[in-house]
Amino acid sequence: MTTNREAQDEIKVYTEEVRIPVFAYDEYERFDPTLEMRDLLVLEDDVAQEVKSLRRVPASVLLLLGTGGEMNLAMRTSTTRDIALNLVANIRAGDQLAVMQFANRTELLQDWTADREQVAHVLRSKLSSGRGSRLAEAISRAASRFEGQPAGHRHVVLVTDGVDLPPRPDYREAINALGGPEATRDKAALAEAVRRLNAAQATVHVISYTALTRQTLTAREQRDKQPVADRSGNATSSGIATIGIDPTLPPGMSRGGAAGRMAGAKITFDPEMRRLRKAYESATLRSEQQLTSLAEEMGGRIWLPTSASEMVAQGGEVAREIGSQYVMMYAPRRPLITSPTTEYRRIRIIPRRSGLRLRVRRGYVVAAMR
Repeated sequence: MTTNREAQDEIKVYTEEVRIPVFAYDEYERFDPTLEMRDLLVLEDDVAQEVKSLRRVPASVLLLLGTGGEMNLAMRTSTTRDIALNLVANIRAGDQLAVMQFANRTELLQDWTADREQVAHVLRSKLSSGRGSRLAEAISRAASRFEGQPAGHRHVVLVTDGVDLPPRPDYREAINALGGPEATRDKAALAEAVRRLNAAQATVHVISYTALTRQTLTAREQRDKQPVADRSGNATSSGIATIGIDPTLPPGMSRGGAAGRMAGAKITFDPEMRRLRKAYESATLRSEQQLTSLAEEMGGRIWLPTSASEMVAQGGEVAREIGSQYVMMYAPRRPLITSPTTEYRRIRIIPRRSGLRLRVRRGYVVAAMR
């Protein structure tokens, strides 16, 4: 029986720990299942730390799927769905999954669950095409979904071309969003959203449409330079009018605004259309740089496929990569409680074994570890 005196004399001891995800590979880029604590030299702000544990634990994986590529000839919701379905089919049993889609607004389609069949059903029945794209809002919303999920093994799988546009833009709105003042504001919003995601301690994996988009735009431009009579599949010889016809839409319907011009709904060869294509191509180059930095900063990778089939296959590759991750824990030599919650600490992990290769996030925010 504990007396009042003994209860008063009890001392509470708070232990601090930092949990960091670690990907371990051999010299042939194969998962290394033999990683041990003694194989790692951990530096926090260039100060060596003592590793306390190293283990594999269930993951929390948020699928963040862009479905608003109305101006992007290469970006299809059906392809994005197949990428996600392949990932779900290859994820480890027991991992938690959630699904969000984003266009001009972000929607939660499935909250956290370990039921892979339920997630697959949601992807088949609820994932739908939208208009416009707001990546910054999507990333910010994604960061908030990790509240309550175990730290150390959180993942975001982002499928997008990374280009922000308003819904149904006309030519001037599209050009402004792709490279004008609006694009500058979007960049500032994205930086703040990334800061929030960094604080959530999520590893980011990106399957990007950017390379496939540029390839598709180049092919379309080359096609449009050909004489109409030389194009395969043209209807000139039959006498059927092609102006305004989009074979991907029902009879009587057409795409409006800049999206229609990009998709070729109206066959025009004016300078505005060429400028629009060039602006979109330049926007994909900038977004690719941003997405690459995002993935590398947060311990993940970016995939840049050049075909739809390659994109779908990489969904399974991302799942296997998530399944190969370790979670490392150490008690920081400089106490977290003495630092501001907004302080950012840099991390380096150096392999102590020949042939071992490691990939980790570059740091953490103190608030995420308290």
